[in-house]
Order: sequence, then structure tokens, then C-alpha cells
Amino acid sequence: MMMPLDAMSEYDDDRLLALYARGDASAARALTARLGPRVFSHAQRLLADRAEAEDVTQEALLRLWRTAPDWRTGEAKVTTWLYRVTANLCTDRLRKQRGTDLDSVPEIADGRPSVEASMHRRARADALQAALMQLPERQRQAVVLRHIEGLANPEIGQIMALGTRAVESLTARGKRALEALLLGQREELGLHDDI
Repeated sequence: MMMPLDAMSEYDDDRLLALYARGDASAARALTARLGPRVFSHAQRLLADRAEAEDVTQEALLRLWRTAPDWRTGEAKVTTWLYRVTANLCTDRLRKQRGTDLDSVPEIADGRPSVEASMHRRARADALQAALMQLPERQRQAVVLRHIEGLANPEIGQIMALGTRAVESLTARGKRALEALLLGQREELGLHDDI
């Protein structure tokens, strides 16, 4: 039996995954609509490449669908598992790309009040993305998960297979490194004290 998508908005991720495992394709569509944009955003931040992030998103979700029949509710959150798979897929792609120059970050869509504000926002986003890409991989992953995705340190620890203190240390080092990388651009980017 397939349920309408709007009826599934009340279900948590575990329930939707269980419904999909029992053959409810609408549960997969609901879970994809809920988690797909988050996975894509995370992958794009780690890779700085829209096409690669789309591929990673598709692969991560395919892996989720393959594991659905064996999913053990309560062992891990679906989002934690999915972020970890996404990070691993990104790491694999970055290792393959070592030594190649990554294309510039595509424009991040936002409600642009004016051309000037849009250009300023774009410059800030490009500068942040460029600085993020200069961080060591694990620091970048911790900073993105904490400060961009807004996850708590214990969940980041599960995703990265680290203790909470290690996550705090990686995040702090990454943030300090970002500040140092962006220091010379603070005034022109209008960053002042909001790094």
C-alpha cells in the first residue's frame, strides 16, 4: 500500500525507511525530498563542484535504499549514517582529484535584493569556499558539519568516527585556519567580526 506524500510528512526518517523497505515507493520519495537537499549541500561544501555533489548525492541515497531492508532502528540516526556515507564518498572523490585544479564554486542561489548585494554575497561565498578548500580534509569536514550544517558535536563525532573532544579540536583548528586565510580580505568582503 502506498501512502500519499503529504501524509508522510509527520513520519520520522526511520519510519519512512522502514516503509520503503516494505515496498512503499512514496516513502522513498518523501525521504529523498527531506534529505536530498541536505546531502547535496553537504557534498557541495566538501567538493566545491556542483556536478560532483549531485553524483555523490545520488550515490549516497542509492546506498541508503540498498541498506533499507537491513536497517536497525535505534543504532544510528538516518541522517548521521547518510552524512557519514556522503563524507566518505566526497573523500574518495577528493583523493582521485589530488593535483587537479577545481573549478570555481557555482553561484549559490539566494534572494538577491540588488546586483551590488548579490556581488558582495557572491564574493563572500567564493572567499569562504576557497578558504574551506585550503583546510585539511578532516578540518573542513568538521567545520562544514558544525558551522554550515549546524550539527551538534556528538553527531559530528558519530559521522566522523571521532570523540567529541577530537571534533571540538578539529572544529576549533579549522575555524582558526579560516580566520587566518580570510584575514587579509576582511574589510573588502565586509566580514569585520562575523567570521
